[in-house]
Amino acid sequence: MIIGGGPAGMAAALSAWENGAKRVFLLERGEELGGILNQCIHSGFGLHKFGEELTGPEYAERFAQALKRTGVEVLLETPVLRLSPDRKVTAVQRGGIFEFRPRSVFLSMGCRERTRGMINIPGSRPAGVFTAGLAQYLVNVEGYLPGKRFVIVGSGDIGLIMARRLTLEGAKVEAVVEIRPTLSGLVRNYVQCLLDFDIPLLLSHAVSYIYGEERVEGVVVCEVDSKGQFIKGTEKTIPCDTVLLSVGLIPENELSRQAGIPLCKRSGGPYIDERFATLREGFFACGNVVAVFDLVDYVTLVGEIAGKHWKESEERTPRFRLLPGEGIQIVLPHYLCNPQQGMLFIRAYRALNRARLLFSFKGKIFYTFPVPVCRPSEMLRLESKQIPWPEEGGEITVEITGEEIQGLS
Repeated sequence: MIIGGGPAGMAAALSAWENGAKRVFLLERGEELGGILNQCIHSGFGLHKFGEELTGPEYAERFAQALKRTGVEVLLETPVLRLSPDRKVTAVQRGGIFEFRPRSVFLSMGCRERTRGMINIPGSRPAGVFTAGLAQYLVNVEGYLPGKRFVIVGSGDIGLIMARRLTLEGAKVEAVVEIRPTLSGLVRNYVQCLLDFDIPLLLSHAVSYIYGEERVEGVVVCEVDSKGQFIKGTEKTIPCDTVLLSVGLIPENELSRQAGIPLCKRSGGPYIDERFATLREGFFACGNVVAVFDLVDYVTLVGEIAGKHWKESEERTPRFRLLPGEGIQIVLPHYLCNPQQGMLFIRAYRALNRARLLFSFKGKIFYTFPVPVCRPSEMLRLESKQIPWPEEGGEITVEITGEEIQGLS
Protein backbone atom coordinates (compact mmCIF):
# COMPACT_ATOMS: atom_id res chain seq x y z
CA MET A 1 0.00 0.00 0.00
CA ILE A 2 1.47 3.33 -1.11
CA ILE A 3 -0.05 6.50 0.35
CA GLY A 4 0.56 9.44 -1.97
CA GLY A 5 0.76 9.47 -5.77
CA GLY A 6 3.55 12.00 -6.28
CA PRO A 7 6.94 11.12 -7.79
CA ALA A 8 8.09 9.11 -4.75
CA GLY A 9 4.85 7.15 -4.50
CA MET A 10 4.72 6.34 -8.21
CA ALA A 11 8.37 5.22 -8.19
CA ALA A 12 7.81 3.06 -5.10
CA ALA A 13 4.70 1.43 -6.58
CA LEU A 14 6.45 0.68 -9.86
CA SER A 15 9.55 -0.64 -8.09
CA ALA A 16 7.55 -2.89 -5.75
CA TRP A 17 5.65 -4.36 -8.69
CA GLU A 18 8.82 -4.96 -10.68
CA ASN A 19 10.36 -6.66 -7.63
CA GLY A 20 7.67 -9.28 -7.21
CA ALA A 21 4.78 -7.69 -5.30
CA LYS A 22 1.63 -9.44 -6.56
CA ARG A 23 -0.85 -6.80 -5.48
CA VAL A 24 0.00 -3.13 -5.09
CA PHE A 25 -2.42 -0.33 -4.20
CA LEU A 26 -1.53 3.33 -4.80
CA LEU A 27 -3.81 5.80 -3.01
CA GLU A 28 -3.87 9.43 -4.16
CA ARG A 29 -6.19 12.09 -2.75
CA GLY A 30 -6.06 14.24 -5.89
CA GLU A 31 -7.78 13.82 -9.23
CA GLU A 32 -4.65 12.56 -10.99
CA LEU A 33 -1.20 11.18 -10.27
CA GLY A 34 1.84 13.43 -10.11
CA GLY A 35 1.34 15.51 -6.99
CA ILE A 36 3.07 18.90 -7.09
CA LEU A 37 4.60 18.07 -10.49
CA ASN A 38 1.32 18.85 -12.22
CA GLN A 39 1.60 22.56 -11.45
CA CYS A 40 5.34 22.79 -12.24
CA ILE A 41 5.09 23.58 -15.94
CA HIS A 42 8.69 24.80 -16.23
CA SER A 43 11.41 22.56 -17.64
CA GLY A 44 14.42 21.15 -15.79
CA PHE A 45 13.05 17.84 -14.48
CA GLY A 46 14.51 14.48 -15.37
CA LEU A 47 18.11 15.46 -16.14
CA HIS A 48 19.45 12.68 -13.90
CA LYS A 49 16.70 10.10 -14.38
CA PHE A 50 16.05 10.40 -18.13
CA GLY A 51 19.00 12.46 -19.36
CA GLU A 52 16.71 15.12 -20.82
CA GLU A 53 14.81 18.21 -19.73
CA LEU A 54 11.11 17.66 -19.04
CA THR A 55 8.36 19.77 -17.54
CA GLY A 56 6.76 18.57 -14.31
CA PRO A 57 3.63 17.17 -16.03
CA GLU A 58 5.79 15.41 -18.63
CA TYR A 59 7.89 13.81 -15.87
CA ALA A 60 4.77 12.65 -14.02
CA GLU A 61 3.25 11.29 -17.24
CA ARG A 62 6.29 9.03 -17.82
CA PHE A 63 5.54 7.22 -14.57
CA ALA A 64 1.76 7.31 -14.96
CA GLN A 65 2.08 5.55 -18.31
CA ALA A 66 4.54 3.02 -16.88
CA LEU A 67 2.08 2.20 -14.09
CA LYS A 68 -0.66 1.53 -16.65
CA ARG A 69 1.50 -1.27 -18.05
CA THR A 70 1.55 -3.00 -14.66
CA GLY A 71 -1.07 -4.46 -12.36
CA VAL A 72 -0.76 -1.65 -9.81
CA GLU A 73 -4.24 -0.63 -8.68
CA VAL A 74 -4.44 3.18 -8.63
CA LEU A 75 -7.19 4.72 -6.52
CA LEU A 76 -7.62 8.45 -7.21
CA GLU A 77 -9.62 10.90 -5.10
CA THR A 78 -9.00 8.57 -2.17
CA PRO A 79 -7.66 10.40 0.90
CA VAL A 80 -6.48 8.34 3.85
CA LEU A 81 -8.35 9.21 7.05
CA ARG A 82 -6.51 7.05 9.57
CA LEU A 83 -3.37 4.94 9.77
CA SER A 84 -2.93 2.67 12.77
CA PRO A 85 0.31 1.24 14.22
CA ASP A 86 -0.75 -2.25 13.08
CA ARG A 87 -0.93 -1.05 9.43
CA LYS A 88 -4.69 -0.70 9.16
CA VAL A 89 -5.34 1.94 6.50
CA THR A 90 -8.74 3.67 6.54
CA ALA A 91 -9.53 5.59 3.35
CA VAL A 92 -12.60 7.20 1.81
CA GLN A 93 -14.02 7.39 -1.71
CA ARG A 94 -17.32 8.59 -3.10
CA GLY A 95 -18.61 5.06 -2.65
CA GLY A 96 -17.86 5.03 1.06
CA ILE A 97 -15.19 4.25 3.63
CA PHE A 98 -13.06 1.14 3.37
CA GLU A 99 -10.10 -0.46 5.16
CA PHE A 100 -6.90 -2.21 4.12
CA ARG A 101 -4.42 -4.25 6.12
CA PRO A 102 -1.37 -4.54 3.81
CA ARG A 103 1.87 -6.34 4.49
CA SER A 104 3.86 -3.15 3.88
CA VAL A 105 2.86 0.52 3.95
CA PHE A 106 4.84 3.15 2.03
CA LEU A 107 4.50 6.73 3.23
CA SER A 108 4.95 9.23 0.38
CA MET A 109 2.72 12.15 1.37
CA GLY A 110 5.24 14.81 0.35
CA CYS A 111 5.56 18.14 2.15
CA ARG A 112 3.74 21.40 2.76
CA GLU A 113 4.76 25.06 2.75
CA ARG A 114 5.64 27.22 5.72
CA THR A 115 3.14 30.02 6.28
CA ARG A 116 3.38 33.63 7.46
CA GLY A 117 2.40 32.61 10.96
CA MET A 118 5.30 30.16 11.15
CA ILE A 119 7.90 32.87 10.44
CA ASN A 120 6.14 35.64 12.41
CA ILE A 121 6.12 38.56 9.98
CA PRO A 122 4.54 41.52 11.84
CA GLY A 123 1.91 43.83 10.39
CA SER A 124 -1.73 43.99 9.47
CA ARG A 125 -3.61 41.08 7.93
CA PRO A 126 -4.69 42.23 4.48
CA ALA A 127 -5.51 40.08 1.46
CA GLY A 128 -2.62 39.47 -0.90
CA VAL A 129 -0.28 37.24 1.15
CA PHE A 130 0.24 33.85 -0.52
CA THR A 131 2.65 30.96 -0.29
CA ALA A 132 4.63 30.60 -3.51
CA GLY A 133 3.23 27.14 -4.22
CA LEU A 134 -0.35 28.38 -3.93
CA ALA A 135 0.42 31.24 -6.31
CA GLN A 136 1.99 28.73 -8.70
CA TYR A 137 -1.20 26.66 -8.64
CA LEU A 138 -3.40 29.72 -9.23
CA VAL A 139 -1.35 30.87 -12.22
CA ASN A 140 -0.45 27.55 -13.87
CA VAL A 141 -3.54 25.46 -13.18
CA GLU A 142 -6.46 27.82 -12.51
CA GLY A 143 -5.31 30.64 -14.79
CA TYR A 144 -5.56 33.46 -12.24
CA LEU A 145 -2.93 36.16 -11.68
CA PRO A 146 -3.09 36.89 -7.92
CA GLY A 147 -1.58 40.39 -8.14
CA LYS A 148 0.29 43.00 -10.19
CA ARG A 149 3.26 44.07 -8.03
CA PHE A 150 5.03 41.39 -5.98
CA VAL A 151 7.63 41.07 -3.27
CA ILE A 152 8.86 37.51 -2.78
CA VAL A 153 10.09 36.54 0.69
CA GLY A 154 12.74 33.82 0.56
CA SER A 155 14.93 32.63 -2.29
CA GLY A 156 13.73 29.02 -2.36
CA ASP A 157 13.36 27.38 -5.76
CA ILE A 158 9.59 27.83 -5.98
CA GLY A 159 9.95 31.54 -5.21
CA LEU A 160 12.67 32.00 -7.83
CA ILE A 161 10.66 30.14 -10.46
CA MET A 162 7.54 32.15 -9.65
CA ALA A 163 9.49 35.41 -10.00
CA ARG A 164 10.11 34.48 -13.63
CA ARG A 165 6.64 33.09 -14.19
CA LEU A 166 4.92 36.22 -12.88
CA THR A 167 7.17 38.46 -14.99
CA LEU A 168 6.27 36.48 -18.10
CA GLU A 169 2.59 36.97 -17.23
CA GLY A 170 3.04 40.75 -17.13
CA ALA A 171 3.37 41.33 -13.41
CA LYS A 172 6.18 43.32 -11.76
CA VAL A 173 8.42 41.57 -9.22
CA GLU A 174 9.96 44.34 -7.14
CA ALA A 175 12.46 42.17 -5.26
CA VAL A 176 13.28 38.77 -3.80
CA VAL A 177 14.17 39.19 -0.12
CA GLU A 178 16.43 36.57 1.51
CA ILE A 179 17.32 36.64 5.23
CA ARG A 180 20.44 34.50 4.74
CA PRO A 181 23.71 35.81 3.25
CA THR A 182 23.54 33.17 0.50
CA LEU A 183 20.96 31.81 -1.91
CA SER A 184 18.46 29.21 -0.63
CA GLY A 185 17.57 27.78 -4.05
CA LEU A 186 19.57 26.27 -6.90
CA VAL A 187 22.11 28.52 -8.63
CA ARG A 188 20.67 27.66 -12.03
CA ASN A 189 17.29 29.01 -10.93
CA TYR A 190 18.90 32.24 -9.71
CA VAL A 191 20.56 32.74 -13.10
CA GLN A 192 17.57 31.76 -15.26
CA CYS A 193 14.83 33.35 -13.14
CA LEU A 194 16.35 36.47 -11.57
CA LEU A 195 19.49 37.50 -13.47
CA ASP A 196 17.95 36.92 -16.90
CA PHE A 197 14.95 39.09 -15.94
CA ASP A 198 16.77 41.80 -13.96
CA ILE A 199 14.91 41.01 -10.74
CA PRO A 200 16.76 42.27 -7.61
CA LEU A 201 17.88 39.77 -4.95
CA LEU A 202 18.37 41.32 -1.50
CA LEU A 203 20.59 39.02 0.57
CA SER A 204 20.83 39.48 4.36
CA HIS A 205 17.48 41.28 4.30
CA ALA A 206 14.10 40.49 5.83
CA VAL A 207 10.56 41.85 5.71
CA SER A 208 9.93 43.56 9.05
CA TYR A 209 6.36 44.68 8.39
CA ILE A 210 3.48 44.12 5.97
CA TYR A 211 1.06 47.02 5.75
CA GLY A 212 -2.28 47.63 4.07
CA GLU A 213 -5.95 47.66 4.96
CA GLU A 214 -8.11 45.38 2.79
CA ARG A 215 -5.21 44.62 0.41
CA VAL A 216 -1.43 44.62 0.80
CA GLU A 217 -0.05 48.08 0.02
CA GLY A 218 3.63 47.48 0.67
CA VAL A 219 6.31 45.98 2.91
CA VAL A 220 9.14 47.34 5.04
CA VAL A 221 12.47 45.63 4.39
CA CYS A 222 15.50 45.78 6.72
CA GLU A 223 19.04 44.52 6.62
CA VAL A 224 19.83 41.80 9.17
CA ASP A 225 23.00 40.87 11.04
CA SER A 226 24.65 37.45 11.24
CA LYS A 227 22.08 36.38 13.85
CA GLY A 228 19.12 37.42 11.70
CA GLN A 229 18.31 40.48 13.83
CA PHE A 230 17.05 43.69 12.18
CA ILE A 231 19.65 46.47 11.86
CA LYS A 232 18.12 49.80 12.90
CA GLY A 233 18.30 52.60 10.37
CA THR A 234 18.32 50.29 7.32
CA GLU A 235 14.54 50.22 6.83
CA LYS A 236 13.12 50.91 3.37
CA THR A 237 9.60 50.64 2.03
CA ILE A 238 8.75 48.70 -1.12
CA PRO A 239 5.24 49.35 -2.50
CA CYS A 240 3.46 46.20 -3.71
CA ASP A 241 0.03 44.60 -3.71
CA THR A 242 1.06 40.96 -3.18
CA VAL A 243 3.57 39.13 -0.99
CA LEU A 244 4.70 35.58 -1.85
CA LEU A 245 6.31 33.40 0.81
CA SER A 246 9.01 30.97 -0.28
CA VAL A 247 10.39 30.24 3.15
CA GLY A 248 10.78 26.49 3.29
CA LEU A 249 8.88 23.22 3.26
CA ILE A 250 7.81 20.83 6.01
CA PRO A 251 7.48 17.04 5.54
CA GLU A 252 3.82 16.04 5.84
CA ASN A 253 3.71 13.45 8.63
CA GLU A 254 0.31 13.61 10.33
CA LEU A 255 -0.41 10.02 9.29
CA SER A 256 3.06 8.96 10.44
CA ARG A 257 2.27 10.33 13.90
CA GLN A 258 -1.03 8.43 13.95
CA ALA A 259 0.89 5.22 13.23
CA GLY A 260 3.32 5.90 16.09
CA ILE A 261 6.35 6.12 13.80
CA PRO A 262 9.34 7.85 15.47
CA LEU A 263 10.19 11.16 13.77
CA CYS A 264 13.49 13.01 13.56
CA LYS A 265 13.21 16.59 14.86
CA ARG A 266 16.02 17.78 12.61
CA SER A 267 14.67 16.49 9.28
CA GLY A 268 10.98 16.52 10.22
CA GLY A 269 10.41 13.03 8.83
CA PRO A 270 10.63 9.42 10.04
CA TYR A 271 13.91 7.87 11.07
CA ILE A 272 14.89 5.50 8.24
CA ASP A 273 17.61 3.00 7.36
CA GLU A 274 19.28 2.37 3.99
CA ARG A 275 16.13 0.61 2.70
CA PHE A 276 14.05 3.66 3.70
CA ALA A 277 12.35 1.43 6.25
CA THR A 278 11.15 3.27 9.37
CA LEU A 279 11.68 2.16 12.96
CA ARG A 280 8.18 0.62 13.03
CA GLU A 281 7.79 -2.80 11.45
CA GLY A 282 6.02 -2.83 8.09
CA PHE A 283 6.36 0.89 7.35
CA PHE A 284 8.59 2.54 4.74
CA ALA A 285 8.94 6.25 3.97
CA CYS A 286 10.26 7.85 0.80
CA GLY A 287 10.59 11.24 -0.85
CA ASN A 288 9.87 14.58 0.77
CA VAL A 289 7.97 12.96 3.62
CA VAL A 290 11.40 11.92 4.98
CA ALA A 291 13.23 15.20 4.32
CA VAL A 292 12.93 17.87 1.65
CA PHE A 293 15.02 16.93 -1.40
CA ASP A 294 16.15 19.51 -3.95
CA LEU A 295 15.72 17.34 -7.08
CA VAL A 296 12.73 15.26 -8.15
CA ASP A 297 15.23 12.77 -9.58
CA TYR A 298 16.44 12.06 -6.02
CA VAL A 299 12.85 11.74 -4.81
CA THR A 300 12.28 9.15 -7.52
CA LEU A 301 15.51 7.34 -6.64
CA VAL A 302 14.61 6.87 -2.98
CA GLY A 303 11.13 5.68 -3.98
CA GLU A 304 12.73 3.02 -6.18
CA ILE A 305 15.09 1.99 -3.37
CA ALA A 306 12.20 1.61 -0.92
CA GLY A 307 10.07 -0.34 -3.39
CA LYS A 308 12.80 -2.95 -3.91
CA HIS A 309 12.60 -3.93 -0.25
CA TRP A 310 8.83 -4.34 0.11
CA LYS A 311 9.24 -7.92 1.39
CA GLU A 312 11.63 -6.87 4.17
CA SER A 313 8.96 -5.50 6.46
CA GLU A 314 10.41 -6.96 9.67
CA GLU A 315 12.53 -4.85 11.98
CA ARG A 316 16.31 -5.17 11.78
CA THR A 317 19.01 -4.18 14.23
CA PRO A 318 20.96 -1.13 12.95
CA ARG A 319 24.73 -1.49 12.82
CA PHE A 320 25.52 2.24 12.58
CA ARG A 321 23.74 5.43 13.56
CA LEU A 322 24.70 8.47 11.45
CA LEU A 323 24.79 11.79 13.33
CA PRO A 324 25.06 15.27 11.76
CA GLY A 325 28.09 17.08 13.16
CA GLU A 326 29.68 20.48 12.57
CA GLY A 327 28.32 22.20 9.45
CA ILE A 328 25.81 19.45 8.61
CA GLN A 329 22.06 19.97 8.57
CA ILE A 330 20.78 16.54 7.53
CA VAL A 331 22.25 13.06 7.00
CA LEU A 332 20.11 10.34 5.41
CA PRO A 333 19.66 7.56 6.20
CA HIS A 334 19.72 7.90 9.96
CA TYR A 335 20.68 4.24 10.46
CA LEU A 336 22.60 1.61 8.50
CA CYS A 337 21.88 -2.08 8.89
CA ASN A 338 23.86 -3.11 5.80
CA PRO A 339 26.41 -0.37 4.99
CA GLN A 340 27.16 -1.96 1.61
CA GLN A 341 23.68 -1.05 0.37
CA GLY A 342 21.99 2.22 -0.45
CA MET A 343 23.14 5.83 -0.67
CA LEU A 344 23.87 8.69 1.67
CA PHE A 345 22.19 12.07 1.18
CA ILE A 346 23.83 14.96 3.06
CA ARG A 347 22.85 18.63 3.30
CA ALA A 348 25.27 21.26 4.65
CA TYR A 349 24.32 24.41 6.59
CA ARG A 350 26.55 26.84 4.65
CA ALA A 351 27.92 27.36 1.16
CA LEU A 352 31.56 26.25 1.05
CA ASN A 353 34.46 26.15 -1.39
CA ARG A 354 37.08 23.37 -1.31
CA ALA A 355 35.09 21.48 1.31
CA ARG A 356 35.69 18.02 2.76
CA LEU A 357 33.26 15.62 4.36
CA LEU A 358 34.69 14.00 7.48
CA PHE A 359 33.42 10.67 8.86
CA SER A 360 34.41 10.00 12.47
CA PHE A 361 34.07 6.95 14.72
CA LYS A 362 34.85 7.19 18.44
CA GLY A 363 36.40 10.61 17.91
CA LYS A 364 38.75 9.54 15.09
CA ILE A 365 38.34 10.41 11.41
CA PHE A 366 38.34 7.24 9.30
CA TYR A 367 37.23 8.64 5.91
CA THR A 368 37.26 11.98 4.10
CA PHE A 369 35.56 12.93 0.85
CA PRO A 370 36.41 16.05 -1.19
CA VAL A 371 33.61 18.41 -2.26
CA PRO A 372 34.79 21.22 -4.61
CA VAL A 373 31.66 23.34 -4.02
CA CYS A 374 28.96 22.73 -1.43
CA ARG A 375 25.67 24.66 -1.11
CA PRO A 376 22.77 24.17 1.33
CA SER A 377 20.35 24.07 -1.61
CA GLU A 378 22.08 21.06 -3.19
CA MET A 379 22.20 17.71 -1.43
CA LEU A 380 25.44 15.74 -1.58
CA ARG A 381 25.04 12.10 -2.62
CA LEU A 382 27.48 9.27 -1.89
CA GLU A 383 27.39 5.54 -2.53
CA SER A 384 27.39 3.89 0.89
CA LYS A 385 29.59 1.04 -0.32
CA GLN A 386 32.45 3.42 -1.22
CA ILE A 387 33.04 4.22 2.47
CA PRO A 388 35.35 1.87 4.46
CA TRP A 389 33.05 1.45 7.46
CA PRO A 390 34.58 0.33 10.78
CA GLU A 391 34.35 -3.33 11.74
CA GLU A 392 32.69 -2.44 15.02
CA GLY A 393 29.21 -0.93 15.02
CA GLY A 394 28.22 2.31 16.72
CA GLU A 395 27.71 6.02 16.13
CA ILE A 396 29.27 7.75 13.11
CA THR A 397 29.54 11.55 13.08
CA VAL A 398 29.52 13.36 9.72
CA GLU A 399 31.05 16.86 9.54
CA ILE A 400 32.09 19.25 6.79
CA THR A 401 34.86 21.86 6.61
CA GLY A 402 35.81 24.40 3.95
CA GLU A 403 36.03 28.05 2.98
CA GLU A 404 32.71 29.81 3.44
CA ILE A 405 31.25 31.41 0.30
CA GLN A 406 30.03 34.96 0.78
CA GLY A 407 27.14 36.30 -1.28
CA LEU A 408 26.66 34.68 -4.69
CA SER A 409 30.31 34.05 -5.58
